[in-house]
Amino acid sequence: MNEINASDTTWLLVSSAMVLLMTPGLALFYGGMVRTKNTLSTFMHSFFAMGIVTLAWVTIGYSMAFAESKGGFIGGLDHAFLNGVGFEPREGMTVPHLLFMVFQLMFAIITPALISGAYAERVKFSSYVVFTLLWTLVVYSPICHWVWNPGGWLLARGALDFAGGTVVHLASGASALVMAIVIGKRKGYPTRKIVPHNLTMTLLGAGLLWFGWFGFNGGSALSAGGLATVAFVNTHIAAAIGALAWAAVEAVRFGKPSLLGVASGLVAGLVAITPAAGFVGPMASVGIGLAAGVVCYGAVMLKGKLGYDDSLDAFGIHGVGGLLGALLTGVFASTVWNSGGQDGLIKGNSGLLAEQFIAAAVAAVYAGGVTFVLVKVVNAVMGFRVDSEIEDEGLDRALHGEEAYSLGEGGAHAAESVPPASPVHSPSPVLAREGA
Repeated sequence: MNEINASDTTWLLVSSAMVLLMTPGLALFYGGMVRTKNTLSTFMHSFFAMGIVTLAWVTIGYSMAFAESKGGFIGGLDHAFLNGVGFEPREGMTVPHLLFMVFQLMFAIITPALISGAYAERVKFSSYVVFTLLWTLVVYSPICHWVWNPGGWLLARGALDFAGGTVVHLASGASALVMAIVIGKRKGYPTRKIVPHNLTMTLLGAGLLWFGWFGFNGGSALSAGGLATVAFVNTHIAAAIGALAWAAVEAVRFGKPSLLGVASGLVAGLVAITPAAGFVGPMASVGIGLAAGVVCYGAVMLKGKLGYDDSLDAFGIHGVGGLLGALLTGVFASTVWNSGGQDGLIKGNSGLLAEQFIAAAVAAVYAGGVTFVLVKVVNAVMGFRVDSEIEDEGLDRALHGEEAYSLGEGGAHAAESVPPASPVHSPSPVLAREGA
């Protein structure tokens, strides 16, 4: 049995708190991009996940993901209700088992919250709660088991995912695409201009995501040392280059970069580096960030051509970015940086790229397929979309009895009592992104 290491334990405690902070950061990031009348409902999708997913995880979700494997596909119930999860470390670790459990909980929380970007501004809160609970148990826990549990079948095949490119981002992104298509477009989309109501809020959220991501990726080393360091450095580089790349594409296309584009680009870079963070070197992270900024920009623009309404680009950034990162891990991975990993395509090992493709395809198909079934079942039992009148009124007042800006000029009541203002010019990159 390994002994507890105080330095590793301290780093993972801090990392767990940083990853938890990402979910309120996501609430700000998403909340600023919706209309005023739906700000709080969008926040609720992230904040309530911290409660409902925690309940699912500490009862049976963690056990399904990390208990002894049953044929490589799911964990047993050995750790149900945290049975046997205490101060002693898991095999091969130097931190308390209880700490590893809570670190993984923070990943489980943010993953279904990411999906909410696809259906923002149009779903019932009660349906969201049921869907999130079920998705955590029947989609997230199994995929987590396949990729990260020592007995998982994808891990056994050799697939690499350092911090969740496949488990978190690709799974949530594929599910987001299915939900956006099945639930349908927001009322008036795309003929009505739907633009962010508070980009300063979105930028603050992006900054918190960037900060928390150091714990997301660096903490996944599960120790304080060289591996955490390279993951930390790669995380920053990819985010920075992703922001530059997205802004550059906008500048070329429209003659001006947008702050929303910078924020989106840095998140795309963070998503794409996540599976590779502990398997590649800093210069590879430059290439990954560059590719993420360009490719994810293209994916976001594509929704206007294909006609689906992924409200806040959960698929375009997290789904496409997660897939891109998984594949580029198969290209750039090097045992120079992590002796426990594998060499990738540029080191002469094409087999790793093949395994990365298989793992990504399996995760995407499974997550998307099960999500389709869940949406159909929940919709048949309780309905998923709000009524047309509620969508017009706004979900904040109708579903939660609150307003984000009830005392200021942005309040819904204030807006009803004054003549409409003249149209405000919006940067063309933002309008283009919304399909206008």
